[in-house]
Amino acid sequence: MRASFDLNLLRVAVALYEEQSVTRAAERLGMSQPSVSNALAKLRTHIGDPLFVRSKTGMQPTPRAHAIIRKAQPILRSVDVDVLSEPPFDPASDAFTATFAMSDVGEMVFLPRILEHFRRVAPRGIVHSVTLGPREIERRLESGDIDLAVGYFPDLDKSSFLRQRLFTHHFVCVMRAGHPIWAKKLSLETFLAAEHAVVQAEGRSQEIFERFLARKRIIRKVALLTPHFLSLPVILLRSDLVATVPHAIGMYCETTGVNVRSALPPFDVPRIPLMQHWHRRFQNDARNKWLRAILRELFTSEADEWRTSAASA
Repeated sequence: MRASFDLNLLRVAVALYEEQSVTRAAERLGMSQPSVSNALAKLRTHIGDPLFVRSKTGMQPTPRAHAIIRKAQPILRSVDVDVLSEPPFDPASDAFTATFAMSDVGEMVFLPRILEHFRRVAPRGIVHSVTLGPREIERRLESGDIDLAVGYFPDLDKSSFLRQRLFTHHFVCVMRAGHPIWAKKLSLETFLAAEHAVVQAEGRSQEIFERFLARKRIIRKVALLTPHFLSLPVILLRSDLVATVPHAIGMYCETTGVNVRSALPPFDVPRIPLMQHWHRRFQNDARNKWLRAILRELFTSEADEWRTSAASA
């Protein structure tokens, strides 16, 4: 008999004890009055005592009800506070590691501002950036080993993952300063006549441009395939190669002190949607919610540090 006892009946008993009214107890519990009366009837049958009797001043507890409520109140408070309440998270004092999945381009775009913010509001927090394959990112987001995947991750377009758009980036062509074909915007003729360096990096954003060329049946002259973006400035400086890259890389190349310039490609390439992704398991997790709010605050189209180049697109 005890194994089948509904502990929710105790919440009804406590509400009746403290409110001394079926009406007020129902309002407090978000129940209808008949539901409270029905719960009280079940409790009376189970206990074998009337528990509450009507009087001019309200529902008065019997001695048996007094004894039950004295023991039930601290138990229910403990359940509410220790079991059902959300674990607290205080970024200002907690020691924690926030792990983000990012490409090398993503690190350039996101990490500096994330670090600056952490040093101000989460001084004991550690920022951990990882670059992994799509399957491993999915697995680690689900396990909680990765908090957020930030950037372009088309493989995470699944029902088990949630996402939020931060902003979009575009593509630029980069080449050495003084390159004979340089113009603010390249013509299709000069683009096709040039030799190209193609980056095949772990990040997926470059695929947007490659798929665009394939759909348009545009074939360029490829002279170099490389998995690295950050070596491009030196390579381009010592050659006549042209590379089409996310514009953050173009801006990086122009600020490294190497004489490399960017230009717009001769066609309208789809933009790169940069998002934050998380697993549904952590939708209501306090730390994950805090991290998502921080990224949503730091990275918007209006606050994008890289949008100077985007404005000319």
